[in-house]
Amino acid sequence: MRIVLADLKGTNGHVNKDTVAGGYGSRFHGFTKTMKIVEVLRRLYENLPSIQIGYIASILTREGHEVHVTRDQLIPGDIALVLSSLVDFRHEIRWMQEFRKTYHSPAGFFGTTATHLPELLLEHSDFVIRGEPEDAAQRLAKGEILKGAVVSKPIADLDSLPFPRWDIARRKGLSFSARLSRWPRVSIFPLLASRSCPEFCTYCPHRITAAYRARSVENVFAEIEHLNDEYGRVNLVFRDPLFTEQRERSMELAEKMIRKGVKVHYECETRLDDLDTDLLDLLYEAGLRRITFGVESVDPQTLKRVGRRVIPPEHQKKIVTYCRNKGIETTGFYVFGFLPDTVQSIRATIDYSRELDSTHALFKILTPYPGTPLRKQMEPLIFEKDFERFDGYTLTFRHPNMTEEQLWHLLGSAFTRFYCRPSWALKFFGIEKYFKRWIQKWDASIERKHDRTDAEAGFVLA
Repeated sequence: MRIVLADLKGTNGHVNKDTVAGGYGSRFHGFTKTMKIVEVLRRLYENLPSIQIGYIASILTREGHEVHVTRDQLIPGDIALVLSSLVDFRHEIRWMQEFRKTYHSPAGFFGTTATHLPELLLEHSDFVIRGEPEDAAQRLAKGEILKGAVVSKPIADLDSLPFPRWDIARRKGLSFSARLSRWPRVSIFPLLASRSCPEFCTYCPHRITAAYRARSVENVFAEIEHLNDEYGRVNLVFRDPLFTEQRERSMELAEKMIRKGVKVHYECETRLDDLDTDLLDLLYEAGLRRITFGVESVDPQTLKRVGRRVIPPEHQKKIVTYCRNKGIETTGFYVFGFLPDTVQSIRATIDYSRELDSTHALFKILTPYPGTPLRKQMEPLIFEKDFERFDGYTLTFRHPNMTEEQLWHLLGSAFTRFYCRPSWALKFFGIEKYFKRWIQKWDASIERKHDRTDAEAGFVLA
């Protein structure tokens, strides 16, 4: 059987899908000069192929099926499976309708949106896969006809899955860590060492589809070794929400990579309180070059209200500073619009992002994603009916303390105040030591300029 897997390019801004926002995806559309530059850079450096597509391709080809992956082009097939997203589902529906009309073949959706909002997609498709897709893909590969809402049970033993087929699903792209690499050619691949998340943050959709499970160290290492053998020196992006949640396990993997002499660079997401200097030394020796982490808000009471464990600022600063000195890039995530938030509290979070001084920072607006505990709590406040606007950068509910205009201004101000600092540029290019006498004065001057701009626009943020 000829099977088409569609991982469609997003429309209107930079669209991330697959493992982003628990699989719902995000759409970043810059509305300030600084944000537009960030959007361009994200298009260049956040261009990973779908790891779900990679696994499905491997399962189907293992059973002898012919598999083709498309980003936008209509190609003939006996059946099509389309990766769904929340932020671009209408475009995905249009592509599916055109496929069914042109080739008179069945087609269905999979992914987080298909799992938790099947009503958006069912009337436009022959089937919708609800759950992690590998179980349904295995049944399809063995000849089962998928129709209607298809329950796909999570795979308990992740080691039983074949490695993703990147020779079929690969997409040419870069990663942020590639910027640090002296290797002339770098291939970039996503990798899942575990699934779901063991934490209980009420706003996060990463844990709403299935329970937390981890692959064995031996299985993860075998995939890394396979990629290294197949593609040469590679960059890996671990898409686990908490890569170092099990300290001993992450140490065991790093030690194995060092002992076996596997030459890779990799990046991962984790919590800063799951890191210490000894662990960072070991991970760096194994190839770690970038970490991403959530800060969300500087207010500990706000974090506690949404079920997020508080990390002392002193520890956050220690880890970020150590990473900078070590040569590990860092990216902090921040969320504006928690219900206790005010203009002043968000401004305090913006100030803290500059004080923490990670290599990069990403600011978003709180989104009550379907299926999360926060969604149920905030239901009376949600006014937005268009699910494509649940993109991580649009206010979709009535905030008790701020207007949409205020939140958007704060979002744009955050990117400007973080990135438009002389100290950020000098550190990013590694030349700050030559300008230490003037950095503080230059930063203060730029900050006063930002304050004047805000005041002229009617926003006094102090």
